[in-house]
Amino acid sequence: MKTLKSIKLIFPALLLLFVFSCNNDFNAPSSDMDSMSKISIRLSDNPGDFDNVFIDVLDIMIKYNDDSDDNNGWQSLDAINTGVYDLLELTGGIDVLLVDDYQLPPGTLNQIRLVLGEDNSVVCDGGDPILLRTPSAQQSGLKLKVNHELEEGFTYNFLLDFNVDESIVVAGNSGNINLKPVIRVTTDVTSGKIQGAVNPFDFQVEASVMVDGETVAAYADENGVFMLNGVPAGTYSVVITPSEASGYAGAVVDDVIVVNGEITDIGTVELELLPVTGSITGTITNEGVVVTASVMVDGEEVTADTNEQGVFLLENIPVGVYTVTLTPAEGSGLTATQMNNVEVTENTVTDLGEITLI
Repeated sequence: MKTLKSIKLIFPALLLLFVFSCNNDFNAPSSDMDSMSKISIRLSDNPGDFDNVFIDVLDIMIKYNDDSDDNNGWQSLDAINTGVYDLLELTGGIDVLLVDDYQLPPGTLNQIRLVLGEDNSVVCDGGDPILLRTPSAQQSGLKLKVNHELEEGFTYNFLLDFNVDESIVVAGNSGNINLKPVIRVTTDVTSGKIQGAVNPFDFQVEASVMVDGETVAAYADENGVFMLNGVPAGTYSVVITPSEASGYAGAVVDDVIVVNGEITDIGTVELELLPVTGSITGTITNEGVVVTASVMVDGEEVTADTNEQGVFLLENIPVGVYTVTLTPAEGSGLTATQMNNVEVTENTVTDLGEITLI
């Protein structure tokens, strides 16, 4: 998914190009500086499971004070930072400044168009670069709607977040991989950031929050640090998800308050190893009776009912020795039974065999 990251780099680059071009077209005399708006543009990454995602940026075009959807009104910004970018270079809260305090007269930034070349590729699982094809409908450039009002005297910091997972698309049975950029644009006038770290961090860990039904996520870097960008003001639960192969359990940090234009630091989240577990099963031979099997695990009761065949299965029981209680349904006339010294071992199912209640 790193490929997605590469994509993210491109869009910010495009924005940057756009900003520089705007400077050329909208510069005002220094005496009018107080009546101007300023924008800065940074590029960031949204996770993608690739080694590299390379994007070839040729030009950036914009529509300013023009909300039409036709092909008229676009102007080239004569992009400065053209070239090939690896979107996956940005991680752990690191971003790239593409435009710094670029001046524009007050108005509306309606759309940005990213024009790509042909040198776009993705690298997966240590293999050779695979050419990314751009569908004909997008060869004239990706149109990104912004529609943001720029008021005089304000500075706007735009963040371009490339969604690599959604931007790289396998085209059916053809084997082609298409590039259909999906980019999320936010500004610190209407959003903030969540920063944190995890320990240990010698494996892949993802941090995420839900924003209006969409997931905002980022991988921790080689130092265990992550940054969630473009999170609107509010209170969130940050979900920490280690790779399944790590053997560590996920974690949730609740009641994280985000303030627009600020960074909320949740500190270091200490990850815990998943318990080594096994299972307990058995078969109740009494016909037509539902029986509940239960064990106590760290002071909490874990239960499972028998199915139509009289079989019960207690899963994810930590390794250890337990007492299994078998409780028949009320009105059955049967007596609850306890089975002592039931040993659970790692990744095995302890079978108590057939059991007849009396």
